[in-house]
Amino acid sequence: MRSLKYLLGASLAIAAMAGCKKETFDDISFAKNVSAPAKISTLFNITQDNTGLVTITPAGEGAINYDVYFGDGTTKPTTVAAGKNVQHTYAEGNYTVKITAKGPTGQTTDFTQPLTVSFRAPENLKTTVSANGLVLSVSASATYETMFRVYFGDSLNVTPLRFATFLEGQTITHNYPGAGTYNVRIIALSGGKATTETTQSIKVGKQIDLPVTFDDPNFDLTTSDFGGNASVVAADPTNAANKVLKITKGAETWAGTTFGTASGFATKVPLATGATKMSIRVYSPAAGLTIKLKLEDHLEGTHAVEADAKTTVANAWETLNFDLSNHATGTTPFNPAWNYDKASVFFDFGTAGAGKVFYADDLKFIPSLKQISLPVTFDDATVDYATTDFGNNATVTVADPANAANKVKQTTKPAGAETWSGTTLSAAAGLGFSAKVPITPATSKMTLRVYAPAAGITVKLKLEDHTNGTRSIETDAVTTVANGWETLTFDFNSTSSGTPAYNAAYTYDKASVFFDFGVTGSGKKFYWDDLKMAGFNTVMGLPFDFESTALVFSLAEFDGGALSIVANPQVNGINTSTRVAKMVKNNGQTWGGGVIVLPAPIDFSGSKIFKVKVWSPRVGAKFLLKVENMTNGGISFEKEGTATVANAWETLTFDYSGINTTNSYQKIVVICDNGTKGDGTANYTWLFDDITL
Repeated sequence: MRSLKYLLGASLAIAAMAGCKKETFDDISFAKNVSAPAKISTLFNITQDNTGLVTITPAGEGAINYDVYFGDGTTKPTTVAAGKNVQHTYAEGNYTVKITAKGPTGQTTDFTQPLTVSFRAPENLKTTVSANGLVLSVSASATYETMFRVYFGDSLNVTPLRFATFLEGQTITHNYPGAGTYNVRIIALSGGKATTETTQSIKVGKQIDLPVTFDDPNFDLTTSDFGGNASVVAADPTNAANKVLKITKGAETWAGTTFGTASGFATKVPLATGATKMSIRVYSPAAGLTIKLKLEDHLEGTHAVEADAKTTVANAWETLNFDLSNHATGTTPFNPAWNYDKASVFFDFGTAGAGKVFYADDLKFIPSLKQISLPVTFDDATVDYATTDFGNNATVTVADPANAANKVKQTTKPAGAETWSGTTLSAAAGLGFSAKVPITPATSKMTLRVYAPAAGITVKLKLEDHTNGTRSIETDAVTTVANGWETLTFDFNSTSSGTPAYNAAYTYDKASVFFDFGVTGSGKKFYWDDLKMAGFNTVMGLPFDFESTALVFSLAEFDGGALSIVANPQVNGINTSTRVAKMVKNNGQTWGGGVIVLPAPIDFSGSKIFKVKVWSPRVGAKFLLKVENMTNGGISFEKEGTATVANAWETLTFDYSGINTTNSYQKIVVICDNGTKGDGTANYTWLFDDITL
């Protein structure tokens, strides 16, 4: 019966084999381009018990196994699969271990590594430990060592302690979680129980750079005190969540504190002609104390410049500005050819005594501001909105009384102020606008939003040539509401009695505003914003803001773009207009967009800088502004801006200085996120307004 069972089983197996179709897998063409194994290495781990037992672990890329030649006279190698190891017992001595890595196609790569087996403690231990930012590099050498073990010192509360092993000739790296001082322990191991080790304290962290804020744990916020000063990073006395520098004044009159190590900042302070200002926030124990800021070359201390500022409040934060072009008396003036990359601050400079406590934060470079241009909104942080008052006026930048997110100017006409007191839109240097105001007989109107304390107040707007004040033109408007915003229109074709008429030969590039003109000051306050050219009566031209329902807009769309004029759904921030353009990008072509056709070619003679207020759904979203010839789309010029805020208005600037002005351009093309298909959702919906040149 048993024999019958085995015979039956064999018959079934033979039948099954006979009924199966044989498949072959002999196509190895895919392996023709397989490279030989690379980056071969090996790790030795010797037991510290005087037995000479060494664990050999080979590694590499593209290897399926390794032949290990022990180098001690053993005739045959041992084959080790990838990821595995082999153990071998050695007598004391020096050996060369050979590793032959084998690839899947039979290709091989050889690698050799010296091995020292000794039962005595390693001698002549030498280490090299260095930090670059948060990355530590360690290498070592010793006599009689087999391998090294290093503890990095950043996980002392972890068991076992974090460590790594490496061989002589190798450099091992480690990334620290944050800046600080760490004790790096390096141990040299042999085959014996005895070891040799050393511990080195090392400071790691990114090199300090502007702006200095004391909050980023990745930076080395070391400071250097002199003259008896004592500084330490501490909590902000008004906000415990904010880290600041706390400085206790030393006894010397010149006591100070240097930011960073001896090597200074990672990059030089970008001082240049016309860009020489820095600021620092200071919390001082008293008003009227002198704070000195000194910049120097960390390699050449004689290349230095310094400036002073005085505190104006006690026990409160304030921002002090330092203009290095106005260097301190008796010091070297600013030199644009020098390298300034190190900063020191002297608190209560020139006064002896110790014990005063100061706090400092936010040391920054103040970039040079762009010259003011139309439209004037007071919201662009890169523009110089300085004003010059006369006749006892007082003007400051404040929050809009009706919208705190919007910045406006507040002008106070104090009691007794002159009847002609006013405010000029320019700094004391009187440069005025970067381009002339495009006043012509056809474009004679300008508008200004005004918030006045009463109706019936005369507001005068005057334009002039900043190089020749006698070349001027002015006109008046009268407020109609009290304690509310209204837009006043000034028509320079209807000038005030006795004032010069428009002269086409003149350059008008400077503007002054006179509130309650002709009346002696009585303390009235006025708010004002958005000085710009008014739109045309029946057709659209630059600049334009989509406000008038009487304008004839010529719009077109292409390849998935949907362009329309809508009621402003985001009346906030820098844009309180009632009507804006809306661009929706649907699932069409990646270049889908819209076109605005102008009534006449764009005039680039006055300026080549476009500005557009844009509301983007995403940070990083792109907004392409392109101009084209009326009949030939191949004649065009374009620039692209990138949104830096989401769901908020911002002004994007497009530099057209490279445009060929011998060509004619009468179309404006807008493409959002060029190169990406839209989906018609809110994530692909943009608003834009106030296209100005």
